[in-house]
Amino acid sequence: MKQSSVELGVGIFVLLGVLCIGYLTLRLGEVQVLGDKHYVLHARFKAVTGLRPGAQVEIAGVQVGQVDAITLDPKDLVAIVRLKIREGIQLQDDSIASVKTAGLLGDKFIQLSPGGSDILLKPGDLIVETEPALDIEALISKYAFGKVD
Repeated sequence: MKQSSVELGVGIFVLLGVLCIGYLTLRLGEVQVLGDKHYVLHARFKAVTGLRPGAQVEIAGVQVGQVDAITLDPKDLVAIVRLKIREGIQLQDDSIASVKTAGLLGDKFIQLSPGGSDILLKPGDLIVETEPALDIEALISKYAFGKVD
């Protein structure tokens, strides 16, 4: 009788440990189990060189979302970037989305600059004003070959 109560106690302890590890894994990994607390916006860029799904979306240096997917529009041959923005962050229809680099050779991310319009973007809307990534290689080659304006 005493042996089975010890085994039961150890089993409950191990089960609670596994549940705690699972909970921490979901929380720290920012996995949404019940419902997604984001909404989707799209942005069209001429070039998104180096940008990857999962990259941060920031406003004033604060992360407000992430890049969900990057696809090519077969009609216009431009990149369509799908952004997941945290609920509660409201953007105007004249907001600007820019591809930026963290540091000189760091990861690419999207920086959103809020606009001043009274019209707010709704889930699924398109950010019209975009700025592509700065191409460092093109700038260096222009400077090296003397074609700087």
